[in-house]
Amino acid sequence: MKFIQKLANERFARPAAQLMKFACYFVICFYVLCTVLSFMGRQTFFLHTKAGTFERAIYAEENHNSHSRSMTVHTKDDIHVWTNDNDQIEPTIQIGLSFMYAINIVPMIFAYWFLSRVFANINKGEIFTEQNSSYLLYYGLLQFSVAVFVPFIKLLICWLINLVSNGRMSISTGQTMFNMLIPSIAFIVAAYIIHYGVHLQDEVDHTL
Repeated sequence: MKFIQKLANERFARPAAQLMKFACYFVICFYVLCTVLSFMGRQTFFLHTKAGTFERAIYAEENHNSHSRSMTVHTKDDIHVWTNDNDQIEPTIQIGLSFMYAINIVPMIFAYWFLSRVFANINKGEIFTEQNSSYLLYYGLLQFSVAVFVPFIKLLICWLINLVSNGRMSISTGQTMFNMLIPSIAFIVAAYIIHYGVHLQDEVDHTL
């Protein structure tokens, strides 16, 4: 308990909040880099060709037997791609892969931006405020949407790509739904608690 009280002390809380704010910025930059790599064709997947099956293949390569691919990105989804009649990966499939990656990452970029604003306010000594309540709510809702709605959007993108492509792709998604759902609900509840506390404080101030 004493250790927690020391951490909650303003002397430690403000520098910690500053550190976490920059950590959020780092995560945002990392997510942006990963999204760019995905659109450059450096997202890995299982590739099925006439020559065989290749694990961790990427669109931006000709030799799928290569063991040196430099920087690549991947999702926790199981993605399988089949080549067309010419044994080539269809460009439409690469577009679909990039959009499936972006639809998962872009909401989290905004989520971490809102979270960084919370830490920025804490660093300034502004903790129980309506603004922090709103930012935490936005973070929770974005994470909730990624957990619940994004898997269905990925399946829709996969279906649409298969309609217009000579190749084929499949995706198994939703594995991390509950891992993201529980924290998102926790942040939404925390936002409500802060919002409720701010209103109680306002009522006390008006009463006095």
